[in-house]
Amino acid sequence: MQHKQVMELDRRSLLQRVGMGLGTLGLAGIVGDPNSQATQAALTGGKLPHFPSKVKRVVHFFLNGGPSHVDTFDPKPMLKKYEGQAPPVSLATERKTGAAFASPFSFRKFGESGIEVSELFSKTAKHIDDIAVIRSMYAQVPNHEPSLMLMNCGDSVLPRPSVGSWVLYGLGSENQNLPGFIVMCPKGLPVKGADNWQSGFLPGAFQGTYVDPQHQQIDKLIENIRSTHATTQIQRRQLDLLRTFNREHQSARDDDRLNSRIQSFELAFRMQMEAADVFDIQKEPKSIQEMYGSGVHGRQTLIARRLLERGVRYVQLWHGGGQPWDNHKDIENHHRRLAREIDQPISALLTDLKQRGMFEDTLVLWGGEFGRTPTVELTGEGKSRLGRDHNHYGFTVWMAGGGVRGGTVRGATDDFGFQAVETPTAVHDLHATMLHLLGFDHEKLTYRYAGRDFRLTDVHGHVLHDILR
Repeated sequence: MQHKQVMELDRRSLLQRVGMGLGTLGLAGIVGDPNSQATQAALTGGKLPHFPSKVKRVVHFFLNGGPSHVDTFDPKPMLKKYEGQAPPVSLATERKTGAAFASPFSFRKFGESGIEVSELFSKTAKHIDDIAVIRSMYAQVPNHEPSLMLMNCGDSVLPRPSVGSWVLYGLGSENQNLPGFIVMCPKGLPVKGADNWQSGFLPGAFQGTYVDPQHQQIDKLIENIRSTHATTQIQRRQLDLLRTFNREHQSARDDDRLNSRIQSFELAFRMQMEAADVFDIQKEPKSIQEMYGSGVHGRQTLIARRLLERGVRYVQLWHGGGQPWDNHKDIENHHRRLAREIDQPISALLTDLKQRGMFEDTLVLWGGEFGRTPTVELTGEGKSRLGRDHNHYGFTVWMAGGGVRGGTVRGATDDFGFQAVETPTAVHDLHATMLHLLGFDHEKLTYRYAGRDFRLTDVHGHVLHDILR
């Protein structure tokens, strides 16, 4: 009778081997039958909402660089009265500024609510009775990088998961053939690049997927969307072989990045079936294409609607590479040109969502990382540059869609637009409100990392119930 050799294991080795076994079972689900319940759960994530949600998806218009609130949604007549003079309110900013600088744009009242909006966004303003304007936002510092991180990730210093990643972690995905979090930024990346849509310590599958919408051909819009050397059947066999190698590789180590990479391979394979269709706006009626406009922002906004209706949870639309709204000089011409590029697409999206019955369960967010000074920026020689410096003391964002009480204004900056003085609203408050609309208590949507339960709002944040229905 033969006796099998018994291998002795210490406690650490035993636990490690048991853990790897469970991990392999999870991996088998991920790379196995894509329609199995285990695979769906592994791919989508998702938590049970804490209460009934108002919205199912989010689209975020990000005006990177910092749009001027006093030239868009926060009129300040006192700037005209003090034009050319030092205003009574003046706060230190990144660069030297001088006298009060009156807005070169006219404002007028729109809708039954009578909210004043600049001529720059006259098309968007037609929907003002569906929009809640928050005029009392504030950030922490007058610099792009930390303010971008604060607005997108909830922390201006430390690397943290982005809002879109938290949303995907909380709600999971509704479409297994498309990423649940998509980012579009034409002609390059914004300042801080992919850090703006990072998954941080959350699993890598929740990171945003970047697309450059300046391209119109699907092969350029989404790189490597089609294989030039293998059929679908051959690619499936290749992935199955890769699965075998990865199982062997994972059996000796515990690394979440491996699961994320495997999920990326599988998602990329499935995207070949659906992405070519969803990004092809030529399948839309001509009237819809014309409503959005022919420019890159019209295209990317129309693509965003097509993504949302196919189950993508979070779509972020950046204005362009770098920081286009960072107009330190000649703000009249630059802001007019930039607003002309997105005013029509924004208005078209709001109209389109209403027509399709999607407005009531979609959240639309508009804004940048901070605002701009009501005083004119000066050169080193003290001459006017006809532009505005960064202003983190007070700025404007707006929200519309499901659960938002339209035709409302929250808070106010001072008479000159320098600082939030009435119901100041922190970025954490904005994030808490977004999660609330999605059905989550921002204090309970947590992820354990490094021995601590982290959340998007850290230890801050209050839901803005006054702008909710």
